[in-house]
Amino acid sequence: MERTFVRPLRLLVALAATTLLAAGCGGGAGSAASAESGVTVRLGVFPNITHAAGLIGVGHGIFEESLGDVGLDVSYFNAGPEAIEAVFAGAVDATYVGPNPAINAFAQSEGDAIRIVAGATSGGAFLVTTPDITGVDQLAGATIATPQLGNTQDVALRAWLREHGLETDATGGGDVAVVPQANADTLTAFRAGDIDGAWVPEPWATRLVQEGGGHVLVDERDLWPDGEYVTTHLIVATSFLEEHPDVVELLLRGHVDATRLANEQPDEAKEIVNRQIEDATGKPLAAAVLDAAWPNLTFTWDPIASSLRTSADDAVALELLDPVDLDGIYDLTVLNALLRELGEEEVDGL
Repeated sequence: MERTFVRPLRLLVALAATTLLAAGCGGGAGSAASAESGVTVRLGVFPNITHAAGLIGVGHGIFEESLGDVGLDVSYFNAGPEAIEAVFAGAVDATYVGPNPAINAFAQSEGDAIRIVAGATSGGAFLVTTPDITGVDQLAGATIATPQLGNTQDVALRAWLREHGLETDATGGGDVAVVPQANADTLTAFRAGDIDGAWVPEPWATRLVQEGGGHVLVDERDLWPDGEYVTTHLIVATSFLEEHPDVVELLLRGHVDATRLANEQPDEAKEIVNRQIEDATGKPLAAAVLDAAWPNLTFTWDPIASSLRTSADDAVALELLDPVDLDGIYDLTVLNALLRELGEEEVDGL
């Protein structure tokens, strides 16, 4: 078996072209794989620990085994909108992505383009500030970074600030200046004293603490019932799901196996994830960062659907999203059939 990664000088997308295992190799491939021989799944994933299931599935060969004769091409993305653009362009069939990009894709396509077929990760987002900021009352006049305007953490920050009587706007005005920027730039700006904090996902929150001297002001888990909210889930292009439901089943088998490994063998899982991050970006995470960030995440195939509706409602209230009817965004039929077969509890959509 050979795997080749092709990287542009400035990594936006890296494609992994894979020669797959022979027919009949590995769990669950069986007749579905034979029926879909010659089909290729083009899968998107981010080199980020919140996408651990995807990275484990790719890096440990779990997807290859579950897919059997079905081909696998892997693209690495840096941000949700980029992954969604690839779905819209027909370049990607399935991708791990955060909730707000999925909501936007569903809204922009009037409910046609994508379906959420499984959860992947819960938790792992924090507001980290300079040590002198110890309460929300000290944030007026502060500058706080988020990964991208309208992304999951950006909406969470703005909604939390509004709840505490602090207004923001899309141009960085208001009571608190919210500055969307790349996470790597956020770490640099925080260390330089150019920003007062950031609402970011792992591992960037841990890096702001360990490398930037910050402290956690808000653990987003504290804002949700039972501390559960979706950070990452797996979406599939609706057309691909309708044409190849058996292939989606094989992909989900791999996803469930990768999720189990993340939970049951964390040390091995961390090594796999960090190898994939290094392979995609050229640099692994420091062991201290990975060890501190990992327990902040919950790896689950439950999409935690109720939190998605709340995120959408918050984005609408903040005028970052037009009102959207999310009915139909989930198609958990294949996943729940698989979970029944495996003796696992089924999960709910909206």
